[in-house]
Amino acid sequence: MTSRGSGKRVRKAPAERREEIVAAAALLGLTEGLECVTLRRVADELEVRPGLVGHYFPAADTLVAEAFTAATLQELDALLPPAGSRQDGAAADPVAVLRRFFALTGSADFDNVSRLWLNARHLSRYRPALREHVVAQELLWCRRIEEIITAGTGSGSLTCADPSTAALRVLVAIDGASAYINTSADRRGTVPGRLAAALAEAELGLAPGTLAAAEAEDRADGPGEAGD
Repeated sequence: MTSRGSGKRVRKAPAERREEIVAAAALLGLTEGLECVTLRRVADELEVRPGLVGHYFPAADTLVAEAFTAATLQELDALLPPAGSRQDGAAADPVAVLRRFFALTGSADFDNVSRLWLNARHLSRYRPALREHVVAQELLWCRRIEEIITAGTGSGSLTCADPSTAALRVLVAIDGASAYINTSADRRGTVPGRLAAALAEAELGLAPGTLAAAEAEDRADGPGEAGD
């Protein structure tokens, strides 16, 4: 494939150009896989010369790692916005936040994100730069879940003696179910698909089914990036 960068190049500020490159790489990683994130392929997507992408990312592995972080962080912000960033009623209700979270992570909209995590963990075995980013994102996702649980225990809507451990268990359950995304996506409504929510209910002192009560409604209100 040849690069489509033969036309007149638009000059952009370095920070803007770098952000544009990472965004294009993140979309490629999310929709086609991190193996598709190469300097030439990103250049083709942006219609610039590969040398321009290489100027900002001399090592392709660095671009792959940053693309993973950009994609997963964007999705996390949509699923569990940082504390204090939302002003709606749901943001004040930890149970509602978790219900929406599990509805979205269990829906088709999350499939590409599940594939991205699976892909990144596999490649991390061979790519140290990517491994560092995967570990950092794991910790961040776990911390966001812990924040919701801590808020719920503080308000009395949740019961949990160790929010940090509970958050880790929830994340492991989500990852466990996501490991089957390439072979069992059509069975998302079965026991594996409900595993994370069911575990969270048990961990947080909630009645079975509490975190699935408004599943259809919450999915309809969720982010569309992951499945596009």
